[in-house]
Amino acid sequence: MNRGIVLGVGAYVLWGFLPIYWKALERVDSLEILAHRIVWSTLFLAAVITIRHSWDQIRNLGSRRLARLLLAGALLAVNWATYIWAVNHGHIVESSLGYFINPLLNVLLGVVILRERLEPGQWIAVGLAAIGVAYMTARVGSLPWIALVLATTFAMYALLKKQMTSVGPIESLTIEVALLLVPALALLTGRGLDGRGGFIADGPRITMLLILSGLATALPLLLFGAAAHRIKLSTIGLLQYIAPTLQFLIGVFMYNEVVGNRLPGFILVWVALAIYSGHGLVRRRRENPQPLAV
Repeated sequence: MNRGIVLGVGAYVLWGFLPIYWKALERVDSLEILAHRIVWSTLFLAAVITIRHSWDQIRNLGSRRLARLLLAGALLAVNWATYIWAVNHGHIVESSLGYFINPLLNVLLGVVILRERLEPGQWIAVGLAAIGVAYMTARVGSLPWIALVLATTFAMYALLKKQMTSVGPIESLTIEVALLLVPALALLTGRGLDGRGGFIADGPRITMLLILSGLATALPLLLFGAAAHRIKLSTIGLLQYIAPTLQFLIGVFMYNEVVGNRLPGFILVWVALAIYSGHGLVRRRRENPQPLAV
């Protein structure tokens, strides 16, 4: 249990500090960073699967599953591209909002698509988050589209992953990024031929960071997978707020992004998450009461 918590914290801390990594690649175009992330992630994950001897899970996948994995990969690519662009254009704080509201959007998708029923506490949480987003829209004068794109794509991606129970998370991610490999390589080749590519041309530091983007992508996922086998789902639910909290703090205190009149909206979202998390803990405690020690 303790080891699982350490692994889980490690995964979310790495995700939380990811904006610093993308900021170090700020001079490289966001789409090119995305393409490198796809290429090097594919190679790194393929090596992991080889070590794990789990290629059997990937063989003999039907066309229907491959189509679903392709859709999942497309959602992931949109999520990654939006996040990288947002970080490198001064929107780390708004990006953190996307991952704050993501758990509540997952709940809403469960109602709309899976016909799940929510309890009053969950409806209150979702309602408060919606009010928070509406407040920020009214104060800023436009929808927080970065946060909404990040939250929506990741929620839909999670829904697809939930329905793919026959393939492990590492194996399915490998297929998802591998299916995007051809367009990624085409983009990098085109940029290299017309002299716009940042790989090698921008120096060894940028080249190494682009190569290591595969490790930066896969390592937290590996830690998370190891943690998920050791700790309760309720614990993971609490740990998941580490990443957006770190992103928010990094955006404000490290890169001097201004929260300004959006702060009341953030507070409403944080209150919604507190209600949602508290409701989940109470419900699990009620469903699985702990025996009294004697």
